[in-house]
Amino acid sequence: MSAEVVVGQGGSSATAAQLAPSSSSNGINEGSRELAASPAPSRYKSQKRRDWNTFGQYLKNHRPPLALPRCSGAHVVEFLHYLDQFGKTKVHVPACPFFGHPHPPAPCACPLRQAWGSLDALIGRLRAAYEENGGKPESNPFGARAVRLYLREVRESQAKARGIAYEKKKRKRPPIQQQQQQQQQHVLQHQHQHQHQHQHQLHLQHQHQQQAPTHFVPNDPNSNVPMMIAVPNPN
Repeated sequence: MSAEVVVGQGGSSATAAQLAPSSSSNGINEGSRELAASPAPSRYKSQKRRDWNTFGQYLKNHRPPLALPRCSGAHVVEFLHYLDQFGKTKVHVPACPFFGHPHPPAPCACPLRQAWGSLDALIGRLRAAYEENGGKPESNPFGARAVRLYLREVRESQAKARGIAYEKKKRKRPPIQQQQQQQQQHVLQHQHQHQHQHQHQLHLQHQHQQQAPTHFVPNDPNSNVPMMIAVPNPN
């Protein structure tokens, strides 16, 4: 295995082993220890860095060359069009017999494009990378209205051409503890309403008894014990 070549000033070169300081007794130098201790970047960060470098290379190869501060939403849309040549998603044209067919039974000559989901995720990463590299949020070209409209158009056209439906993200269900609290609150509210109705009925009965006059009517003609009957107030 060949040693890594490091190019210095004046075009002279030396191997990494020649430039490295003397190693310790265990054969591991300080630089190697720091490299081993540093955590590896996440997959998202690695992909975001690659996307940012790809966009920067696209600006350099642009004719005429385009500087990042002068980049607009229209240039971002142009970049997305450029990426279509590397797409792997079959998008049927309206004249194709498989237009709107999610599982075409045979191959066709329709073009390959970048899938809407890939473009949407790409714009999200580039939008974050732009601000991480010193760009201002209010001037972020990846969040421009032209880019949003283009992504919406791609989404709708690909959904029709491929016969698929892009469903909206479902709302996350609340945790079990929160559901239990909501159920307990609902039960307490129901009990409170029931108690309030019961107290209101008792209050009405009490008022009715106070307003109704009483008359003593003999229960038995041969008995001297009267029976009390409440007669409703005619008013």
